[in-house]
Amino acid sequence: MRMRSKHLSLIVLAIILVASVVVLQGCSSGADKTRDISYGGSGEAEESAQEPVEESVEEPAIPFEEDPLYTPSYEIQGNEIAVINTNRGVIKFEFFGEDAPNHVAAFIELAQKGFYDGTKFHRVVREPEPFVIQGGDPLSKTDDPMVGTGGPGYSLAAEFNENKHLEGTVSMARSQDPNSAGSQFYICLAPLPFLDGQYTVFGQVTEGLDIVQAVMQGDVMESVTIETE
Repeated sequence: MRMRSKHLSLIVLAIILVASVVVLQGCSSGADKTRDISYGGSGEAEESAQEPVEESVEEPAIPFEEDPLYTPSYEIQGNEIAVINTNRGVIKFEFFGEDAPNHVAAFIELAQKGFYDGTKFHRVVREPEPFVIQGGDPLSKTDDPMVGTGGPGYSLAAEFNENKHLEGTVSMARSQDPNSAGSQFYICLAPLPFLDGQYTVFGQVTEGLDIVQAVMQGDVMESVTIETE
């Protein structure tokens, strides 16, 4: 009787050992499957594991190369007038050639090349108080989503001067860098003394101030030409 009990105990122990081995094998199989998924799915582990794993570390940013500061070749005569033909009417402004010679000469060069023709006033701010109308971005011709960032491909050195920002004053827009003006300009809808000395004033509206006040965002500069008095 004791021998039979001993045999039964050995049989039970053997069964337990076998079951343990089966359980361990199942866990190992599950772990392998998890590794397969991490490489792209079951059945592709061997092939995928042989492929190089791409690093997630970003490459160093390429240093930004600033546009070269531009010196225009146009010689200012002193009697030039800018004529902006819009879909609402004509705006004319005189230049401050002695105070901002590079900005004036560059604007005249661009106008004579037809650079501004077809561009839009892409920014008009009248609320909560009258501020400016702004245009001169070539990207506005096609309503590019990056409008407001375009320019002629060069930058101008700042020519801050004593001229005040009055109603109808024409100044060059820029980024935070003082030496970043290009082709975009704005016309003041009211006196804006807090802008004085921070942006290059290069002209003043002499005709069509009512048109300036009527311009809406999206209005087109059909042509910008230069006349002489």
